Amino acid sequence: MSEHKDVSRRGFMARSVAAAAAVGVGANAASADDEKPVHEDNRGMPCGRLGKAKISRLMIGGNLLSGYMHCRDLKYVNRLFREYATREKIMEALRLAEEGGVNTVFETGGEYVEEYNTRMKGKMQFIPHIRPAESPEAIEEMVKRNIDIGSVAHYMWGLQSDLLVRDGKVDQLKRAVEIAKKYDLPVGVGSHSIQVPMACEKHDIPCDYYVKTLHTDDYPSALPPEQQTDFMWSAGSENPHWYDNQWCIDAPGIIDFFQMVEKPWIAFKVLAAGAIRPREGMTHAFEGGADFVPIGMFDFQVEENCDLAKRIIRRADGNRKRPWRA
Repeated sequence: MSEHKDVSRRGFMARSVAAAAAVGVGANAASADDEKPVHEDNRGMPCGRLGKAKISRLMIGGNLLSGYMHCRDLKYVNRLFREYATREKIMEALRLAEEGGVNTVFETGGEYVEEYNTRMKGKMQFIPHIRPAESPEAIEEMVKRNIDIGSVAHYMWGLQSDLLVRDGKVDQLKRAVEIAKKYDLPVGVGSHSIQVPMACEKHDIPCDYYVKTLHTDDYPSALPPEQQTDFMWSAGSENPHWYDNQWCIDAPGIIDFFQMVEKPWIAFKVLAAGAIRPREGMTHAFEGGADFVPIGMFDFQVEENCDLAKRIIRRADGNRKRPWRA
């Protein structure tokens, strides 16, 4: 089977799963629309809930706090970022985000969140990842460390979740979720591949929400369909065309699949690491059914992105088929 046909087959599978549950989904959607939760509000920013925590629907992504940028083949970009993003710049970005209604940092940057809240009397929350491929003892240690720094939820790191599902180790992913669940915080499962949430649904992995990439491929460095392969972003990928430039395959199929999923969905990489403008990326994600979207932001981008998100999220209420799940 060619790679192009393989991509098409995956999209067909996602759509077929959604179609098979259409009757149930329609009933759920109708009742959910009737009882659709009113957006909670934080300084004008719509919010939802994960567990007991109120989470702004726009979150600030942790990459630009932790010192890493996806830069494709531009070798100087990470150093340029580190030269610019001093601790004071990071504190300023967090201050502006909180003023704009963003109340949660996603994935990495816990030390900065802790410092910001201590130094600047902030109330920023944190959702970090856990590495599900580690030993049970290491997973428990990660969970406890996250709780110590004030995390309000955790999720299984997408790259390792991908590899576990790719290699037929779904039981190991399930074990990691079960370990983390013992500590009474919401636990999500992250992925770049649609096969991961599909496997979670099929095998009744007791996660509370999903973290899944979503972006289109209408930007210059995106691969043409015949070169797109699942797990091409994973360590040891044999795809010679991929160079840190694409993290989502078959966006329409992903949107179709999540129509039938009742758990909340955090859609990440919605700007394809800067290849897509915030207006287009956020509109595509929220109207496509995402409940929350984290975006990496420099200090000078925060105010504009917060204002955009407030308008886009409220407009999405009338343009999305999937009810808000959080």
